Amino acid sequence: MPVEFAISQPGINKYIITLDLPAKRLSRVPTSLTFRGDTLLFYAVTVECRFVCVQSADGRELRGIWTQPGLRVPLTLARFVPGTSLITSGSKAVAVKATTYHIEAVTLTSQPSKTKLTGTLSIPDGPGPFPAAVLLSDMGSQDRDTRQGDYRLFATMAATLARQGVAVLRLDDRGVGQSEGVGSQTTTAELVRDARAGLEYLRLRPSIDAAQTGLIGHGEGGNVALLAAAQPEPPGFVVTLAASGLVGMDLLASQPEPVTTSADTALAGAARRQLWADVLNKAEKLRTSGSNAAQVETYVAQQRLKLRNEERKRVEAMLRFRRTMLEIVRQTASDDQAQAIVVNMLRQRYPDQDPALARARASQLITPWYRYYLKFDPQLNIAEVQCPVLLLNGTDDTEVNATSNLAALEKGLKSNKRVTVRRLPGVNHWFQTPVGELLVGSEGTADLLVSGSMLETVRDWILEQDNKLIGR
Repeated sequence: MPVEFAISQPGINKYIITLDLPAKRLSRVPTSLTFRGDTLLFYAVTVECRFVCVQSADGRELRGIWTQPGLRVPLTLARFVPGTSLITSGSKAVAVKATTYHIEAVTLTSQPSKTKLTGTLSIPDGPGPFPAAVLLSDMGSQDRDTRQGDYRLFATMAATLARQGVAVLRLDDRGVGQSEGVGSQTTTAELVRDARAGLEYLRLRPSIDAAQTGLIGHGEGGNVALLAAAQPEPPGFVVTLAASGLVGMDLLASQPEPVTTSADTALAGAARRQLWADVLNKAEKLRTSGSNAAQVETYVAQQRLKLRNEERKRVEAMLRFRRTMLEIVRQTASDDQAQAIVVNMLRQRYPDQDPALARARASQLITPWYRYYLKFDPQLNIAEVQCPVLLLNGTDDTEVNATSNLAALEKGLKSNKRVTVRRLPGVNHWFQTPVGELLVGSEGTADLLVSGSMLETVRDWILEQDNKLIGR
């Protein structure tokens, strides 16, 4: 999360200091400064944030500990003059101009189907030419912001990159907004054509650096980007955010079966909490009946292990059921036959569910997109990718396991000497800031924020590629 202090000195021993936390939408928060020998203490009382630090020998950095509700971490702040910022790339620092940007409405056509796609181009102010990227969304129909409630991954990425001199094009998926087509009828291969249409649009813009125009894909969008990079006229670079390295069948079979409603999920959670409450009540009875501490702790440990084993068995059974169901869809050519079998399976496994949910789920599994993705192999032609590639995954991603998927992608890209791999601790599939690092408001809630470590990693890496190109 970006942290900025603005410091002015209108008189001797008089300082005016404000704190900006852009990701939290907090700006010009009054902050006090206290000197304790060589130590400086910044304190913004209204948001309960403290920064206790010392200056580096050259006076260009402040190094210390940042504290906010629920978080205490080391922090180093670099001194900068308004209008510029300092970013690091690997072991070297690269100074780049911060800038303003503007947005433009975009309409383009994806060939050969002549499908109209609409979106937004965020482009830095100035003559350019600027490096640029097309954002590609994860599976399912997404709008140009990839809006999930109040959380907007692509909108935040576009604004962040545009402020640092990288133009960003983000499009509504087929069938969303003003974009034509039907998302469920669109295969991964057709999404590659949409990605290439976005690249071609950017490359024709005079203010865009055609040689440094790339693709940034989230989830399936990352695989789409790699497929596009294996074709003629590849992008200048590729960034994948939680792309799959496993065949579609294996990836989809490893995910929870989405047939339950929010009410069902709440009931299941309440049941688990009640089971644990029963364990704690029994432990208290053991204490009052004369059991010593060791006996009580042994009982609690045994029950905790028992509950974990039962949960593991439940998950394993669900995954076996899901794989069997998907295998039937993959092997049954007739949509009507496959749908009838799936509906019957879902009704038997979830007898209390609304039958309409089972029919809707079965209809989803026989769409062209689903049938195509069940057979999709992300390793297809991946060895042909020779442009710079950044592979990113969060360690807390429960949909696309970071370890297995990154390993598979690295193996497929082993002939490419320009591949960078990063694992982001505590980050989930939607690249949200870990809960422990969020600022909690007075009402006890925290807004979901895009991971600052992801934004910085992507930004620094793209600008590093641009600098390498200029240096040739």
